[in-house]
Amino acid sequence: MATSPTELLATDALFTEEDLEISRTVRRYVERDVAPHIAQWYEDGTIPARELARGLGSLGVLGMHLDGYGCAGTSATAYGLACLELEAADSGLRSLVSVQGSLAMFAIHHWGSEEQKQEWLPGMAAGEKIGCFGLTEPDYGSNPAGMRTRARKDGDDWILTGSKMWITNGSVADVAVVWAQTGEQGDGRGIRGFVVPTDTPGFSAPAIKHKMSLRASVTSELVLDEVRLPGSAALPGAQGLRGPLSCLNEARFGIVFGALGAARDCLETAIAYAGDREIFGRPLGGFQLTQAKFADMTLELDKGLLLAAHLGGLKDRGLLTPAQISAGKLNNVRESIEIARTCRSVLGAAGITLEFPVIRHAANLESVLTYEGTSEVHQLVIGQAVTGFAAYR
Repeated sequence: MATSPTELLATDALFTEEDLEISRTVRRYVERDVAPHIAQWYEDGTIPARELARGLGSLGVLGMHLDGYGCAGTSATAYGLACLELEAADSGLRSLVSVQGSLAMFAIHHWGSEEQKQEWLPGMAAGEKIGCFGLTEPDYGSNPAGMRTRARKDGDDWILTGSKMWITNGSVADVAVVWAQTGEQGDGRGIRGFVVPTDTPGFSAPAIKHKMSLRASVTSELVLDEVRLPGSAALPGAQGLRGPLSCLNEARFGIVFGALGAARDCLETAIAYAGDREIFGRPLGGFQLTQAKFADMTLELDKGLLLAAHLGGLKDRGLLTPAQISAGKLNNVRESIEIARTCRSVLGAAGITLEFPVIRHAANLESVLTYEGTSEVHQLVIGQAVTGFAAYR
């Protein structure tokens, strides 16, 4: 009798029943409301972001690991398992939730004023308001300290000028958390965060089209043309790069789990296909070379789950470090994309069609490999942790 890949090492035993029930609830939602449509959304290059946000809000997954203001206050591990189920549907769906909860909502929750929290977080938790996170710029991705977006004082107001690129949710967002230089240091010390309602004059968010990855996701440029904001728009607790990097660590943690969802869906699809596909008079899954591939992929998937569970436990105890998050993101995304590519080869020509999810996951994971820190950046973070030397320049 066949055993599913995630049952081989009984990884469910690592999680509490409460965390597993949250995972099962998210899976049921995804199977009912997303799975029947996701291939078409991907092919069309669109996603009903507002409708999904409201559904996800009613499910309680938006900002679910935050406390108060309408947020569910779950464990970090439960949030990770939810990300896994969301990304088993599509990386674009997990990105919507990740940017909403771990970037925009976390920034306001962790660094914002009480007035900012009360104004935005309840609506964002309910999915009635959508947020985005403006850090990356056309010329400054891995080096955000060099950003060119500027915020200057004008009396009691701030005026923001600049642009951001590759911003998930940007064109549908009601609020943008935008990071800008307030000084001339150029080393990140003068960076501040601002809560920007997207209907503010001078703000625009043109959508980025012609993507071959994350097609079921809203990706935009943010343009800030002399955007005038009151002094109260600044995040009072965030000064320097510590603010945005803390948010990125939250998002990276979700990816540690999320990428495994895409890998699991690919592997389960390939195993089922190999059981039905006959070649030389017997199922493809009965050949040694095919089983060797499945054995290796199952080991990497389950090892990734073991790593994710360990990091989730550390985070729930307040012990997780940025270098450990980098280790999880680097390993699990790297192995997930290799699983997706190998599964595509098992399906042969069928693997390049949207009849199966494998090529969609493979293409999406190409983006996941480089956003929230490229693999090279995470290698350098780990390298610094084990040698004591920073080698970013």
